[in-house]
Amino acid sequence: MKGATYRAFSQKEAKELEVQLPGAQQAEAFVRAFLKRSMPRMSQQACEDQLQRKAVVLEYFTRRKRKEKRKRSKGLSARQRRELHLFDITAEQQRYNLFLPLHELWKQYIRDLCGGLKPDTQPQMIQAKLLKADLHGALISVTKSKCPSYVGVTGILLQETKHVFKIITKEDRLKVIPKLNCVFTVEIDGFVSYIYGSKFQLRSSERSAKKFKAKGTVDL
Repeated sequence: MKGATYRAFSQKEAKELEVQLPGAQQAEAFVRAFLKRSMPRMSQQACEDQLQRKAVVLEYFTRRKRKEKRKRSKGLSARQRRELHLFDITAEQQRYNLFLPLHELWKQYIRDLCGGLKPDTQPQMIQAKLLKADLHGALISVTKSKCPSYVGVTGILLQETKHVFKIITKEDRLKVIPKLNCVFTVEIDGFVSYIYGSKFQLRSSERSAKKFKAKGTVDL
């Protein structure tokens, strides 16, 4: 069976199949050219020596695919956001009643965060939770400040940055209060917590991972 598989065509079979039998010189030239293409690193003499002694595995060269670098979509920079006025609150939106639903959502968020605000809940636990919580929507007041005009300002917190609180008052006025040298109070369900702005100069996303240390006295 093996001999039949690899048997060369006879003249009669080649004529019937319309196959042109190569001559000895053509066959030798084809083999040499094939070996040269398959093993370009090996000389002709070395190739012949290899073929006389053992079988040779022909090399197979694959083209390396270039990895395409994926371009990451960059978000807007802080300067671009300021130029586009993305976080500006227009005069039409500066209405206290417009943000009352936000305040109700914030109160429910804090109740869920603290596991329910019961009369026997420890104030220290609430204070620790508020330090890391999102304060957007909280009712916040300025109780102490080195600038007397800030004292007594009360409203719903609309925006918090690293250095300021933006508060909408009941008089529909947007107040920008610096954290530095100010003490704020946050009240919810009868629990009052104090925030020392000088030690609170962090973005809300940074506060969630920061460890606050308890101190006996804190200066403005």
